[in-house]
Amino acid sequence: MTPPPPATSPAPSLRPYQREAVSAVLSARRAGLRRMVVCLPTGAGKTVIFAELSRLARRGVLVLAHREELVEQARDKIHRALAGEAIVAVEQATRRAPRDAKVIVASIRSLHDARLSNLLAGRDLGLVIYDECHHAAADDNLRVLRRLGAFDSDWNGTLLGFTATTTRGDGQGLDTVFERIVYAKTLPELIEQGYLVRLSGYRIATTADLSRLSGEGLDFAEDELALAVDIEERNALVARAIQELARDRRTIAFCVTVSHARNLCYALNALGVPAGIVHGTMKPEDRARALEDFRKGRTIVLTNVGVLTEGFDDPGVSCVAMARPTRNEGLYAQCVGRGTRLFPGKTDCLILDFVDLSALDLCTLPSLFGMPRDLDLEGRDASAARRTWERIAFDHPGFDLEAGAITLSEIQDRAARFDPLGLGLSDEVRAISDNAWASLGKYGLVLHFERRSGTLAEALVVCRGARGKRWEVLVDGESMARFSRLEEAVEAVDYEVQRMGRASQASALAGAAWRSAPAPAGSRARTRADALRLEVFLRVVRS
Repeated sequence: MTPPPPATSPAPSLRPYQREAVSAVLSARRAGLRRMVVCLPTGAGKTVIFAELSRLARRGVLVLAHREELVEQARDKIHRALAGEAIVAVEQATRRAPRDAKVIVASIRSLHDARLSNLLAGRDLGLVIYDECHHAAADDNLRVLRRLGAFDSDWNGTLLGFTATTTRGDGQGLDTVFERIVYAKTLPELIEQGYLVRLSGYRIATTADLSRLSGEGLDFAEDELALAVDIEERNALVARAIQELARDRRTIAFCVTVSHARNLCYALNALGVPAGIVHGTMKPEDRARALEDFRKGRTIVLTNVGVLTEGFDDPGVSCVAMARPTRNEGLYAQCVGRGTRLFPGKTDCLILDFVDLSALDLCTLPSLFGMPRDLDLEGRDASAARRTWERIAFDHPGFDLEAGAITLSEIQDRAARFDPLGLGLSDEVRAISDNAWASLGKYGLVLHFERRSGTLAEALVVCRGARGKRWEVLVDGESMARFSRLEEAVEAVDYEVQRMGRASQASALAGAAWRSAPAPAGSRARTRADALRLEVFLRVVRS
């Protein structure tokens, strides 16, 4: 029997949100839910939560993990949470869990059919915890879950998944495995609450061209991406940026392939930056030595491929270099999460986004916080920048940015100059209509005219999507029809106005007398027509 690790430190106390997560799981199970997910960012202490759930469990517990590091972390934390009251054992490689173990932490890759049958024999498992459960939809992992009975109608256990992201690289949804996310917290939320360190960032443009790479799928094909970014000039630029911006910060650099990681490591060493490398095909002892060198400070930068996206727990990391461009927000968040943990003397984590030429949206630190992807934070705190961005969006509704690198101060200057009354009508609409249509920017168009009764009417053409009959016509708030093209919607409204008679038709023209009447008191517009247009713009933008 494998002896339990010594309890050298007391069981960690739960943070408020961790207690909330435990309560949410228990409430969902009492309500009849059997397959559920808790979604928390890297560094939030997911293992502490399922250690507490293991302590509360009355029946046996099986914890499924993908990496050796995750297996060891889970065993240690659960052992401390149980304080020696029950046996916590490992089922992996040559290690076998004893029959009297209450909690078994298993490598899911070790659970071939015969071994799984032997593990289940004579056991009453009431709780199956799946760590990094965004992998669950893979065929071999589904095999294990089916063998456990998780999808059987008479199964009386609970399948509980933990993940920092519900996004899979292959686009396959987790709803094929789990029924509901019962608790979630975002990275910005936990940073604001002080449970994770602040993130600051720089945007470093490179000349690598990704424009010819396939846009299919959730991310780039790795072989194509490696050819585009693993070039001497780019590696030298990345190395110089790490040297100049990260300075003495312990840095993880994420790369595309082993060759890319090796070449970036060479470029760093050539500048005198002590760097090491880890990747999945290394011998275990070599990988352990590289990680130990990094933890002991013998190397300052660690280049890697995939290995450190999950299960790597080193709170001293204070810089993440994204030498690997990605369109997958889940992958990006996992990489960034390697630097978010609290650590004595650590005030923030610096994120270096190396942005290549691409017509496709690349994930960046600003995009992770709901800001424009091309924003250059210039080393500023992302949480503070987000508050500034939200104030700009609130104070200047409808203000849009064109694609391209930009700073917060430049956004503020442009927003201050933005005037919705200055939005121009497209040449296509001008060519087909003589009426006084007014632009609402990307949101659509509006036309005001008088009915036979003399009351003003409002015809709105609003964009409702990217495809199909995306242009909806509303008259005085009532939906009338939808069209595939904006010009078709304009022609339909013009036709109906014409049918109302000459007076209505004349009132729809730009020279109609009512348009030049003074705007109501308190309006920032000069004329009645402009005041109506501004009111509609603000209403549509905020709806």
